[in-house]
Amino acid sequence: MKTFDIAGVPRDEMSRFVAGTHSDPFRVLGPHRAGDDLEIRVFRPDVRAVDIVFDRELEKPISAESIHQDGFFCATVPGATRDVPYHLRLTAWDGSQQTTRDPYQYGPIMGQVDLHLFAEGQDWKIYEKFGAHLRTVGDAAGVYFAVWAPNAQRVSVVGDFNNWDGRVNPMRKLVGSGVWELFLPGIKQGAHYKFEIRSQTGAVLLKSDPFAFFNQPGKSTASLIYDLERYAWNDGEWMEARRKKNWPQSPINIYEVHLGSWRRKTEEGNRQLSYLELADTLLPYVLEMGYTHIELLPVAEHPFEGSWGYQVTNYYAPTSRFGPPDDFRHFVDKCHQAGVGVIMDWVPAHFPKDAHALAEFDGTDLYEHMDPRQGEHQDWGTLIFNYGRNEVRNFLIGNALFWFDKYHVDGLRVDAVASMLYLDYSRKPGQWVPNVYGGRENLDAIHFLKQFNEVCYERFPGIITIAEESTAWPGVTRPTYLGGLGFGFKWNMGWMHDFLHYMGIDPIYRKYHHSNITFSLLYAFTEQFILVLSHDEIVYGKRSLLWKMPGDEWQKFANLRMFLAWMYGQPGKKLLFMGGEFGQRNEWNHDTQLDWELLKLPRHDGLRRLVQHLNYTYKKEPALWQL
Repeated sequence: MKTFDIAGVPRDEMSRFVAGTHSDPFRVLGPHRAGDDLEIRVFRPDVRAVDIVFDRELEKPISAESIHQDGFFCATVPGATRDVPYHLRLTAWDGSQQTTRDPYQYGPIMGQVDLHLFAEGQDWKIYEKFGAHLRTVGDAAGVYFAVWAPNAQRVSVVGDFNNWDGRVNPMRKLVGSGVWELFLPGIKQGAHYKFEIRSQTGAVLLKSDPFAFFNQPGKSTASLIYDLERYAWNDGEWMEARRKKNWPQSPINIYEVHLGSWRRKTEEGNRQLSYLELADTLLPYVLEMGYTHIELLPVAEHPFEGSWGYQVTNYYAPTSRFGPPDDFRHFVDKCHQAGVGVIMDWVPAHFPKDAHALAEFDGTDLYEHMDPRQGEHQDWGTLIFNYGRNEVRNFLIGNALFWFDKYHVDGLRVDAVASMLYLDYSRKPGQWVPNVYGGRENLDAIHFLKQFNEVCYERFPGIITIAEESTAWPGVTRPTYLGGLGFGFKWNMGWMHDFLHYMGIDPIYRKYHHSNITFSLLYAFTEQFILVLSHDEIVYGKRSLLWKMPGDEWQKFANLRMFLAWMYGQPGKKLLFMGGEFGQRNEWNHDTQLDWELLKLPRHDGLRRLVQHLNYTYKKEPALWQL
């Protein structure tokens, strides 16, 4: 074995490569000129022999010489040009062989226009460039990887195809962009992968792909190669009609659902239903009840079941706990074919600190703020996005467009908008940083929300965006050109709290509290409101809707019937969380299904039939939804 004998590559540079600290693999690996000859360099510590196989017929393979015990090989091809086509024949230690293209013989793939748009924060098809994409380069089929990690010393693709060794497939850094890319021939759908990132301090981080389309569930955090171009949609009629829809002048009656706890297979160990099973059970129930839309608590991948989906780790991947991405598409498709819209909860306000996800992605505060007074959410122990960074805004807005484009969802309900708008949200004096004008408004977040709404409505007419905004911020649903945030609708949290307070009072004393039910009419038309009885109101000791009512059981049911009937007569669209329609007695528990056996009792089934009748009356009576 000769040692470090590669033309033009200093020995210390070779040592850094073997140690995994080299930041420019294409300077060392692949085909390189060596005088009049061509050197082909390969680093594969997982094989014992490498042969260079040329595409020309009858050409004898050239055996690459091992020049380092850790797996460096080099072959000299006399008189060859740099673009000579070749394959690598790799012989593993067990004697098995495979033939593949050399990933280091390809030039840069991502174009300068794409890099410029990303740097400007305006690449609205970002999900088609970043992440992992099955594609063919020349005659080689494989996967193209791209990731943003501007402060990394090295980024490698690791997976079950290279024994998770970060030295085998280091990526190319595209100058001036912070983007790393690599095309790996031979990788197929279903392969598990991550990005191994070496920070400037020498720490080695193992990260899931921020743009992954499919991820392992729960504590298994690898990303999976997945082809999103195979599914054949059958909802063309719905999508065409949606483009022309004027939702403020249309009935919207939403059934809010947590997919993991609506129903379960109790006879199979309390198993959650799959997307396919939900399409066959949840959808018929929603149709029978007369709802117009289903709103799903966050579907994007999240490892912790108890977060209900609000601590997202993979924004571009529907959770795999219910099935693969195409199964979720099937669910949306079936809803549309039946005339039911699908709204998703979307969480751009914060993200968790899980080590495999976005937190300190390249060893620095990349997606979040460096200052914890700006970058940490004290209520939830999560991190806050840096909305002032172009690439971060592009990541989030691109994600919203991704769900509209690739999954045909009809709306996004933006979670925790109030926490985004105010720099001092849930903070004491000295715990927050004022804006440039000395105020408490988060100017970067305001710009982000306006841009998000403008781009979504421009590119996908007929969709809706909904703000969960719990303060009196003016103009949430006013168009941005009139100074508003540009949302389509806003949750009416004030009405909900006032009315629930009123309903909790003994009827004897309610005459002293009528202002609780009349005050909301003073501002009912200042925004495009949705009246909500959401999941937030039946957890953490707040009791179920039924048990919020005063009196004995008969009185509780009578009060709840009156409450729901009043809600349908109040101006505004409607939303009811699952279980509220039949008088669920227990608080919502995400670990088990609703108490469906209650429907055997006349009072509970009677309440369900009342809600069903109210739903049908609401849909067919324009006076209830045209205002």
